[in-house]
Amino acid sequence: MPKPFRYLEPTFFAGLFDDPLLLVRVRPTGRAILFDCGKMHHLAKRVYTSIDAIFISHAHMDHFMGMDSVIRHSHASPRTIDIFGPAGLSSRMASKFACYDWNLADTFWGNFRVNEVDGNGRVSSTLYCGAEAFAASREGERNGILYENRHLKVTSTQCEHRIPVRAYRVDEGAAFVVDEARMAAEGVERGGWLKEMERLFRDGAMEGQRISYPHGGDGGMEERWEPDAASLYRRIRKIEEPASIGYCTDVGYSEDNVEQLAGLLEGVTLLVCECAFLASQQQKAQLSRHLCTTEFNMLLDRLRPRYVLPMHFSKTNQRGSETLYQEIEPPAGTAVLKIPDRLTPRPIMESEVPRPVEI
Repeated sequence: MPKPFRYLEPTFFAGLFDDPLLLVRVRPTGRAILFDCGKMHHLAKRVYTSIDAIFISHAHMDHFMGMDSVIRHSHASPRTIDIFGPAGLSSRMASKFACYDWNLADTFWGNFRVNEVDGNGRVSSTLYCGAEAFAASREGERNGILYENRHLKVTSTQCEHRIPVRAYRVDEGAAFVVDEARMAAEGVERGGWLKEMERLFRDGAMEGQRISYPHGGDGGMEERWEPDAASLYRRIRKIEEPASIGYCTDVGYSEDNVEQLAGLLEGVTLLVCECAFLASQQQKAQLSRHLCTTEFNMLLDRLRPRYVLPMHFSKTNQRGSETLYQEIEPPAGTAVLKIPDRLTPRPIMESEVPRPVEI
């Protein structure tokens, strides 16, 4: 697919039938965030060590059991990983930590901050400190954006899967881009001063900052001073809609769920969304609170993403994915992305294990 993102690089580390696993790498920093963690033993260790935050949709095994792998590859790294998910996540993480003996814990070990998000979007945080054998300490509550840095922000909404399930949206941070036509209309000339303005932009220090720039008019070129660099940038910047990624899985098709998803994900650049069943399996989809292709198509018509990646196809459809893709009917302007049926290695048989050699 073309790359509509400036900073973000999404990689779906799973096949159509595999447990969902979406990694979003932040190109300028080399760091990453992860959405769900089911079966993930096939990831290289350097993938684990790049992860700064993990966003869990819900705690069903196929979306959460890989957290043990995350702990295994990250617990001795001197950093803090943020984990977000629905209410009850903190006690589940405490149970995972309690499964193991940590008598070798060292002072340089890292931490896990677990952030539970309730139905009203309120975030309650608990820190599990590696140096203290992952003892828990409450850090308080807050509202607002779940996770944010200069390159992205993550927001969320709560849907229903007979249990609370979180859907997520990642918005790319604004880029420093000027519009030649708007610069000409302002009489602003290019020059080295733009590097200084870009530095102020990246440092978040434009407001109230004086900056000089060359101005060309009828009287020729002159140097002018702008008392507020932010105001000048607003007049000459190129107006672009930041790219975005939506992540949605394990939601039943209902009026409430659709409204919640529309409020969060309408118009996203890339929608990564479950499509678990075929149209002929609609009753099964409704009973298990998943989407079939009929409902998936209706949801696409409401959300109108630029790209959609269907995923999490039910393993009951062992004959393959051809019928699924045939039944997907995206609205005009939405492109469907296709992934392999499986990406994870197949299990090995005992007959395939090399035997010890006598010496």
